[in-house]
Order: sequence, then structure tokens, then C-alpha cells
Amino acid sequence: MTAVTAKRFSIAEYHRLGELGFFEPDDRIELIRPEIILKASKSTFHSVCNSLLLGKLYPLLRKRAIVRGQEPIILTDDSEPEPDVVISRHRSDNYLSSHPEPADILLVIEVADSTLKYDRGTKLPLYAETGITHYWIFNLVDNQLEMHSEPYRKQNGSFSYQLQRVVLPNQTVVIPGFPELSLDLAAVFPVQIGELKSGSIAPILIR
Repeated sequence: MTAVTAKRFSIAEYHRLGELGFFEPDDRIELIRPEIILKASKSTFHSVCNSLLLGKLYPLLRKRAIVRGQEPIILTDDSEPEPDVVISRHRSDNYLSSHPEPADILLVIEVADSTLKYDRGTKLPLYAETGITHYWIFNLVDNQLEMHSEPYRKQNGSFSYQLQRVVLPNQTVVIPGFPELSLDLAAVFPVQIGELKSGSIAPILIR
């Protein structure tokens, strides 16, 4: 019996497939180590959290940095993920010549509900391995922000972050690279689990 081997794509091949119309315009895909991954559909909670987050970051950072929402970044020649939010340094060409690379990036953020396991187990070590210094996960399952920093290589050869901090949605956090700027998480998380405003409909539980 002949073994079946999955096709491994480079970024150049991935882009070529797009140029040839291999993907539908509304396909939600990204290239990860080097497989083409179909991204999960976004829940209402995910969409609201992501919109609120971008709405807070744009005015906070203004001309200090570039805030990108669900746009590609280049990590290696075979990984081009599309994180929910990226804060990157200004570049003279506004990233027209290429997407941001690790040296350009101050912070990568993923908003996670159904994708929590993937964002922790697959994307986290990839971001650590490629030198992303700060990685945040807005965990909508446990209603908390998970902040990861200081990437390192473990003795077994895998990659992770030395510092991991959990922040609750009623707290504020400092944006990496901008110690004078704070983000109020209460203005970003869509709901507090178990809490509803007066006159609201039946509670929605995140499991």
C-alpha cells in the first residue's frame, strides 16, 4: 500500500493558488506549517469582541503604531497566519512591499472560543518559535485574557513562552511597547458570564 503524504505549500505556492482562483473570495483560510487551514466560522461573541478590541486600539495607538485586523503576517517561508489583531511598527511603505514579519510586530492577538485549543496548541508554539515577543489570547470560554511573553525553546525542542499571565475582564493591561497606554478589558469583553443587564433576554452561556 502506498503511503499518502499531505501536500506541503510554500507561501509562494499558496499565493499562486489564490491568483489562479483556487479559493473562493469568502474562504477563511491561512497557511500554517505549511498546510492550508480552513478557519472556523466566527461566533457572535468572537465578532463583537474583535470589533470592540479594534475600536479601542485604533484611537489609543493613533500614529504610534499600525493596528491590523485579520490581515496576514509572514512568519516563515511556509507560514502566513491571519491573526485577529496585530500591532506592528510603522514602516515607510506601510507594508505595501510585504506583510509584517516578526521583527515588525509588537503584539499578536487571537480572539478564541471554538478555536481556543488551536490558538494555544498550534499557534502559540509557532508564534514563540518565530520570535513573536508578545502573544495575547482573548479567551471567551473562560472569560479572561491570557498574556504570553518571552519566547523560549524547551529542552524537548518545542517552543513556548516563559511568562504567562491571566488577566480578568474587570482589569486593565498595558499595551506592549507603550507603557503609558492602558487597555480597559471591561470595554472589550462582550459579556460577563452570569451577568445580564436589566431587561436583557435569557442568558447565553459560553461552554
